[in-house]
Amino acid sequence: MEFIDYYKILGIDKGASEEDIKKAYRKLARKLHPDLNPNDKEAHQKFQQINEANEVLSDPEKRKKYDTYGKDWQHADQFEQQKRSRQQQQNAGGQQFYENAEGGDFSSFFDSMFGGTGSSRQTKFRGQDYNAELKLNLTDAMLTHQQTLTVNSKNIRITIPAGIENGQVIKLKGYGAPGVNGGPAGDLYITFSIALHPQFKRSGNDLFTTTKIDLYTALLGGDTTIETLNGKVKLAVKPETQPGTRIRLKGKGFPVYKKENEYGDLYITYEVSLPTNLTEEQKRLFTELSNLK
Repeated sequence: MEFIDYYKILGIDKGASEEDIKKAYRKLARKLHPDLNPNDKEAHQKFQQINEANEVLSDPEKRKKYDTYGKDWQHADQFEQQKRSRQQQQNAGGQQFYENAEGGDFSSFFDSMFGGTGSSRQTKFRGQDYNAELKLNLTDAMLTHQQTLTVNSKNIRITIPAGIENGQVIKLKGYGAPGVNGGPAGDLYITFSIALHPQFKRSGNDLFTTTKIDLYTALLGGDTTIETLNGKVKLAVKPETQPGTRIRLKGKGFPVYKKENEYGDLYITYEVSLPTNLTEEQKRLFTELSNLK
């Protein structure tokens, strides 16, 4: 497996603090997020790379293994186990098991474990984990539904629960790389990328939108009909409604993840449209109204 320099991907040096890693990741994530680069395949690839780098470097234990074993860091535990076992076997002859422990290339050792001869051939090792990204529209994320994604030329059909969030990661156990010598397969981690909606903004389980009402409805009150993500709703507008007034429709927001029949709220902000192309009679009446002040 080719070595991937996670420090270089995040643009930091090897001595970076946890806070440095967090800042670098957030900066790049904002720049490369699929929502901001919907048709940029290179940006999508880089976004996956920075997520992978952050997952390793932000975890002290994983980072230590990565710093020590490089591209073979995921097999660090197996290496240590085999190292202790072989040292015990070879102590009698005084032979040193492994030299160059400081920054050396461990590939030859792992080759011997995974493909060499001797007792290590029978050792079982867990397969590597896979990572994939699945893009959804906001309306898709509202409903429990099935989708098929292709990972390493294999089609996998999954059920996506309603209420999945942007950036949420789910694990499919055993859908990663096959194990070695009969070991268990790795897992598949799927990151969901939910596209922005032109009309509705989501925050947690709540939805936010704006709707226009005319001046006369705002002043005198009346009814208006708005579109929601799951149908039309008729609203009663109170007299003397001010521009920017926000109302809440309880339970008309987004479904709560894995909680049946639980929903967030829908918040609607009124925008008041002023009349244009007034007739002479309308102008006269508005003038009279103005004089009544």
